[in-house]
Amino acid sequence: MNPLTEYGQRLVNDLALRYSLMPESVITMAEAVCNGNGTMAQFYCPELGGGGQWMQGGMTMVGDMFNNQLQSTVSNLCGELSNAMQQGMIFQPPAINRSGTGPNWWPGEWGSPASSGAQNGIRYAIFPHCRRLALEMNGEVSTYDTGDHMISGVSQQQGNGMSLTFSSQYGNVWLENLPILSGFNPFMGPSSAPATSPEPIVNAASAAPFENVPANSMPAATNDAVSATNTAEVLDAIEKLASLHAAGVLTDQEFSSKKAELLQRL
Repeated sequence: MNPLTEYGQRLVNDLALRYSLMPESVITMAEAVCNGNGTMAQFYCPELGGGGQWMQGGMTMVGDMFNNQLQSTVSNLCGELSNAMQQGMIFQPPAINRSGTGPNWWPGEWGSPASSGAQNGIRYAIFPHCRRLALEMNGEVSTYDTGDHMISGVSQQQGNGMSLTFSSQYGNVWLENLPILSGFNPFMGPSSAPATSPEPIVNAASAAPFENVPANSMPAATNDAVSATNTAEVLDAIEKLASLHAAGVLTDQEFSSKKAELLQRL
């Protein structure tokens, strides 16, 4: 695990004092909670009865299973650490090793991810302890800063283009909204645009005379193209609303109301 931040050090000192624990024990529990994305922890801490497990809003298990006081201490400590994760970064994020990756496809100095998987040829790994996300597609690895999002579920969205969305304590967050640390968004390609050729210089004397063209003489195809674009944008927006509705972010009434507003634009 990486070194503590100033915020993390103050937190450890405060919790160690209030719970009458060694700072090393609090750090061990902080690592376990961070690795569990703030919702669970599997730990081994001699001062807290050895091996145990904690789940947010669920059961707490300790080595001394009949020691209710110890069980309460672990539950309260993990709860405070989980809340603290949302207030600031406990551990310093590792620097990105641009010379290569570790034994796995993600940066090796990030350690083990809390969760990883693959969807339709895209691999992902989530590192809540250092607030990092790694994606791999066609051999290209891109890394992101997840900020204070406690990311859990991953889903792939399809509309006018493909993208990934992640579930966090704030609802759904789109991949495009996460700052890129290295590489590029696999759905958007490199951010650098190709160089364009300079506009040719036209001799004013040889240029054709300017003619005023009435506005109503524009080809009808232009209006058709604009209409098709607006339709696609509205349908894409409705699809995104449906995703938010399915995730429980929007109520039935909110979804129906916003959908009706969008359909009126067609």
